[in-house]
Parts: sequence; C-alpha cells; structure tokens
Amino acid sequence: MSEFKKSEIKIESPFPKLHKLLSDIAPGQSPIDLTIGEPQHDMPSGVPGLLTKHTKDFAKYPPILGTDGLRQSIAQWIERRYPTLKEAVHPEDHILVLNGSREGLFSAAFTALERRSELINPYILMPNPFYQCYLAGALAAKASPHFLAARKEHGFMPDLTGLNHDFLSQTAAMYLCSPSNPEGAVATKPYLQELLKIARSHNFMLFFDECYSEIYFRTPPPSILEVSYETYGDFKNVLSFNSLSKRSNLPGLRSGFVAGDPDFIKAFGIFRAVACPQVPLPIQHVSEYIWSEETHVEHNRKLYREKFQCAQRILGDVIDFDIPQGGFFLWLDISKFGTCERATETFWKDSGVKVLPGAYLAKPDQTGANPASSYIRIALVQDLATTQEALERVADQFR
Repeated sequence: MSEFKKSEIKIESPFPKLHKLLSDIAPGQSPIDLTIGEPQHDMPSGVPGLLTKHTKDFAKYPPILGTDGLRQSIAQWIERRYPTLKEAVHPEDHILVLNGSREGLFSAAFTALERRSELINPYILMPNPFYQCYLAGALAAKASPHFLAARKEHGFMPDLTGLNHDFLSQTAAMYLCSPSNPEGAVATKPYLQELLKIARSHNFMLFFDECYSEIYFRTPPPSILEVSYETYGDFKNVLSFNSLSKRSNLPGLRSGFVAGDPDFIKAFGIFRAVACPQVPLPIQHVSEYIWSEETHVEHNRKLYREKFQCAQRILGDVIDFDIPQGGFFLWLDISKFGTCERATETFWKDSGVKVLPGAYLAKPDQTGANPASSYIRIALVQDLATTQEALERVADQFR
C-alpha cells in the first residue's frame, strides 16, 4: 500500500517512455510489436454497411445520454450475459452511453468527488499496476491517489487487508479492473463481496473496469453488477464500465457504456451533459446492433484461446507462467534478465520483439519498490502466425 502527495505524482503514458528506452537500439530481426492492446481481429461484418446507412445522421447533434434503442440494447446484453440480472437493469435509470470506456472512467472521478464534497482530503484507490486513466481521473478531480499493490501472492488483485477505518472514511472511489490489465486476473465473487461490504460501509464508489470481460480462456468472469444484485438486491455504490473496443475489435469506434447506481448515473448524466463528448448518432446505431450480436464475440474468444495455447506450447518449457483467466496479455516474470527495462532492451536488440516493461504500468511504493519491476507485458493481438513467430523468438531468449 503506497500513499503520495498529489504534487509528487507524474502522469505519463508508458509508450513515450518505451520509445525513449529503445530509440537508440536497432532491432535484431524484423520488428514485431506486441506492446499496444489494440485488437487486430476483424470487426463485425455488418459495421461498414450500417455506418453508410446512417451517414446522414452525422449532421445531427446526438443525445448525450444515448439513444433509447442503444441503451435498451445494452440492457438486454447485460441481462443475457448475467442471467440473475433479468429485469433488474432499466435503460433510463441504470445506463449511460460513453465515448469509449476510458472517457467515462476518467470523468466519473469528478462526480465521485462531488458526491462526497464533505471530505477534507479525499482519496481515490486504485490497483498497482494500473491503467493510467485512473490516475489521471483522480488527479484531475483533485483527489489523492492511493495505490494498492496487486501481487501474485494475492492473485494479482489489490490487497485489502491494510485498509483502516479512518483512511476509508476519506475515500471517494476505488478503481478496479477485472479481468485485469496487465495481469489477466479475475476478481472472484467472494473478493467482490468483501469489496462491496467495504464500499457500502464507508460510502465510496466502486468503478469496475470490465472492458476485457468478454475475452476469457475458460470461465466467464463475474460482474460487479451481478454480485451486487445477488448480495444486496440493488446497485448501490457500484458502476460497471464496458465498451466495444475489446469485445468486438472496434477500439476506434469509441463506443462504451456505464451501468449501475441510479443516483450516481443521474448525477453523472448531468455532469456529462456539459463536460463530456457525445457519441455520434451513426456510431450509436452501429453499437445498438453490435451489442445484440454474439457470433463474432465467440469467434473472437476462439482466436485468443488459440494464441494462448500457442504461448503455452512455446513458452511452457522455458518460463514458469500461467495462462491468464481473461484479457489478451501475457504477464511474464523475467527476473533472470534483471530489470524489466533490461529485458525489454534485450528482446528488442536480439529478436526484434517489442514488449512493454511492467514497471511503466505501476508506481513504486514509498520504499522505492515497484510491484511490476520484474515483469513484462506482451499483447497477443496479432494474427496467430505473427504471434507464434514472436513467441518463438522470445522463447529463444530464455534458453
């Protein structure tokens, strides 16, 4: 658990740092980039035709809350995906359309701080490593970030044991990602029930980033929404953020949603009406269709499953690692190479494979220890043949 003054924290994307690290090193073989989590699989086949059909709607201002049709489609998807939520999600009360989940994750911090305006020195909690958007949202909303190390011994989920009452009473929100980026860990229902108990006891919001929820190896990950409803019969203090970027290979569409606590959704909708971007109408029409279609999602999972099996076959004999429960990243312990930066340089120089140092996705604690310093992240977003070649080159580095 690590605590910093806001003035001590620097927001920086990991990718410029990576560019600087490798800028003077020539790749040893033809380059293969496995750093960015940008899906490369085909988009759903109906997208181009629908965009063309609704092109004229670019001439209209879109509704900031989302069209009735899109919010209804999202609600129906939630109920299909989580059967215990049948008839529990109301489009007009529980759902807002977002310009991608990142926009919502960032801007929700402002409403969380407004909701707890009585706090003198408000905190926002987040896992460490973390998605940089969480930190940006906390600092922009004038909250102090508080990092909870997500280490292997805790299943790569934030350790909750060190949180005390006085600290939690000053907490406005907590971010959590499941399946997690970068580790691919899934928060279990008992873990989420404990987290819900803490959040409700201390009246802070849980911002649950579920953008990888539809990419899993075996078992569908649980949602904070279903756990909250099964446990308490409502969605108080919880929000689920999701998008079409990973599920449907459409990161450029910038289409997502937030669902959950109706009081927060109402306040957040008022804030977004004056401070946040709308989703263009043609994209809302396309999104309405995509949330109703599952064939391409099942095929997408199949492609990722094949690549994880490929990784197990190629890397299994040379490095100890587990296939992640969800997401499309490998989170590899490369301690034998020294630091993660040293390993990244070696892989680039010797094999032409570009990976991301784990330390670039985390912050060191007050002792200077970075919980991700011995890891690299590899994004399995390329086609199977390219992925296989890259992994074989990586495996050669461990032999």
